[in-house]
Amino acid sequence: MQVIVNGKVVRLQTPPPVRVTDVLAERGLVPERVALALNGQVLPRDQWSATTVNPGDEIDIVHAVGGGNGAPSLDGDDDPLVIAGVTFRSRLFLGTGKFPDTATMVESLRRSGTEMVTVAIRQINLENPDQDAILPHLGPYRLLPNTAGARTVEQAVRMARLAREATGTNWIKLEVIGDPETLWPDVAGTVEATRILVKEGFVVLPYTSPDIVTALRLEDAGAATVMPLASLIGSGRGFIDWESIEHIVSRVQVPVVVDAGIGAPSDAALAMELGCDAVLINTAIARAGNPPLMAEAMAAAVRAGRACFRAGRIPKSRLASPSSPTAGVVS
Repeated sequence: MQVIVNGKVVRLQTPPPVRVTDVLAERGLVPERVALALNGQVLPRDQWSATTVNPGDEIDIVHAVGGGNGAPSLDGDDDPLVIAGVTFRSRLFLGTGKFPDTATMVESLRRSGTEMVTVAIRQINLENPDQDAILPHLGPYRLLPNTAGARTVEQAVRMARLAREATGTNWIKLEVIGDPETLWPDVAGTVEATRILVKEGFVVLPYTSPDIVTALRLEDAGAATVMPLASLIGSGRGFIDWESIEHIVSRVQVPVVVDAGIGAPSDAALAMELGCDAVLINTAIARAGNPPLMAEAMAAAVRAGRACFRAGRIPKSRLASPSSPTAGVVS
């Protein structure tokens, strides 16, 4: 019997009736490490052994790969970040893609002090099932699967459902891309997908543009955070419109996490000085000359920026203000 697995025609050796678990066994796949959709519908793991596969069926098998627990932040214990009832001491979240190798990624995560990392959901390589497998290295961290690459609401929702099956978490970083060249988010689609996923019990952290109206609509849709971009994904340009981010911070009640465009520790510090609750960084660390050292630098910048925000910076002035007394100057 022939079926289509991850877009390829596969001839099954198991005699009928063939169950989903038989398909996985023939490919040497460990059920606990993958998620599966049958003819476009996500199939819960507890139904695999009872579900029959028919000739010509289309099966998508995915797992978590790199995609976007060390020292806590200096003031993490008395200044915790709470998202959907979960407390974080570190306000630096990391992506897991683009690192030169797994060892560098692991060391960078450790030295960053992060507590939550993003992972991408991709079709598994049937010839080499362990290729790109990342979950065995992420035991100390809370996973935040993302829907990176989704261009429609339907695609994003389907990827989120598969991610929940593959990772066991209902947290999802939602991305619905509107323009493939700039990777600018489709904000209307993001709001719609947020409403759908929240109703299905997901904790949704949506990537969005630095637009106050969209941020308010995402909050109304039930988003656990809003995650506006500083600049284009992977660009390293830092903030192109920091005032819009500041407006979002002043209006929404959920945490604000700057996502995309951070290039240097100064960008991360600025995000925190503006009152943002956290930053999510991948490329700026993974593509640095020394990723573990850059991870340390970003962690220090996040702590410094947050301390600045808590301390309260002085007002900006157009004129000079002397630091020393003006009276009693020796003539």
